[in-house]
Amino acid sequence: MSEKIIEFIGVSKTYGKTLAVENVNFYVNKGEFITFLGPSGCGKTTTLRMIAGFEMPSEGQILLGGRDITALPPHKRPINTVFQRYALFPHLDVYDNIAYGHKLKKARVVLEDEDGNRIERFEKLTRDEIAEKVQNALKIVDLEGFEDRNISTLSGGQQQRVAIARAIVNEPEILLLDEPLGALDLKMRKEMQLELKEMHRKLGITFIYVTHDQEEALTMSDTVIVMKDGNIQQIGTPMDVYNEPKNVFVADFIGESNILSGLMTDKFKVKFAGQTFDCVDDFAKNEYVDVVVRPEDIIMTDAVGGQLVGSVTSSIFKGMHYEMTVMVGKNEFTVQSTEERKAGETIGLNIAPDAIHIMAKEFTVNKFDGYVTKKNTVVFGDGEYEADVTQLYPGSTLDEEGYLVTKNGEKIDLTDVDVSVEVSLKDVDIDDSIEEANAVGSIISIIYKGDHYQVIVRTENEEDYVLDTEYLWNENDTVGVRIPSDKIRLTLKPEAQQK
Repeated sequence: MSEKIIEFIGVSKTYGKTLAVENVNFYVNKGEFITFLGPSGCGKTTTLRMIAGFEMPSEGQILLGGRDITALPPHKRPINTVFQRYALFPHLDVYDNIAYGHKLKKARVVLEDEDGNRIERFEKLTRDEIAEKVQNALKIVDLEGFEDRNISTLSGGQQQRVAIARAIVNEPEILLLDEPLGALDLKMRKEMQLELKEMHRKLGITFIYVTHDQEEALTMSDTVIVMKDGNIQQIGTPMDVYNEPKNVFVADFIGESNILSGLMTDKFKVKFAGQTFDCVDDFAKNEYVDVVVRPEDIIMTDAVGGQLVGSVTSSIFKGMHYEMTVMVGKNEFTVQSTEERKAGETIGLNIAPDAIHIMAKEFTVNKFDGYVTKKNTVVFGDGEYEADVTQLYPGSTLDEEGYLVTKNGEKIDLTDVDVSVEVSLKDVDIDDSIEEANAVGSIISIIYKGDHYQVIVRTENEEDYVLDTEYLWNENDTVGVRIPSDKIRLTLKPEAQQK
């Protein structure tokens, strides 16, 4: 049975009003290579820093081997960190960089006196003891013979290995690596991925790694933790998160995916791109779902024999395979194959049941908490919108003064009344004009779904609008949000109904 070395229990971290990590729960087994994967700002580095003790949780507990270390300072944790920028001393050679920590610290020594009593004291390591530890570290990182080399004469990969050697020379129980390969070129990163995996095998200690690079995570890890907006989206083996993504975000972030809107027509049957397919996931009949198909799982055939028929619009050689774009009606498919089809060809596409991954739709409608203003408009999602407030009381009207009059003739002042707001994804419009927009935000996510894009716009106060659009935007674009008044659905909050 595996032994837990690190455990997070309900951990959250806030910086002022910003929630960086929200109610995170996970554990790391002793000796495991685990990777936190996600885009910039997802909370992965903050999580790593809390493990190291550089940041303290706002809520929750952190356990080390079952012992609460939530408030334990970094220097008392058996943990070392390797940073992206290495943090090496340029005026010291390789040997002195690695030996630096041992020259300063004292090691605990337990002795016995003449009466057999244990005596504990702290002594500095001898030169020979330090030299032995440094040589062992250099051997592990394959830098034997580099002891006298100046740091400035080393390549990026060699400097990274020195940084790792300095971290492991102290024989930590856990090694934290914060995007350590980010400063290396592509060829060197691929080489270092394999070297890090081999170092982990040799050392036998726990590696906790942070990256936004999917290939790194899949190549090196025993377990991958995918994060988004401070929340864990999925925990699993590299094969699990690639082949069985839990949601559209994971499917889109890890590898290439065809993501399409679908409808369950029966038990183990789903309709998308105009055709019905057998699948292995069981969802309720008539439930709208998201369908994920990896490009390499689509089989090309003659048009006559295809479940789908489409036209090749582009074909690009990628070295190991051809990547083709195929239009099936209004739906665009990416197909990867060792066999090429030329642009303009009409071909068939077949998809096996186990290649179709079904997920419940995360977003079917935007939901907000709001309140009515004096003008009988509604404030929600960091914006103010005209809306039909008479829907709050069926059969009601507005008088000349703006008061709501029920069908029984009762006059109601709706000022500051709390309401629940719903807006369909297709009813949210965005454009470049922000001066007179109802709300303003930045695009934080774009996912192509075969015949449209699903976009998330986040306002300054972290209100999210999800919308479907046929237009391609760019992440980080600043846009204005508009919603027609007749597309805003309002209901009274329970507490408002009781007033």
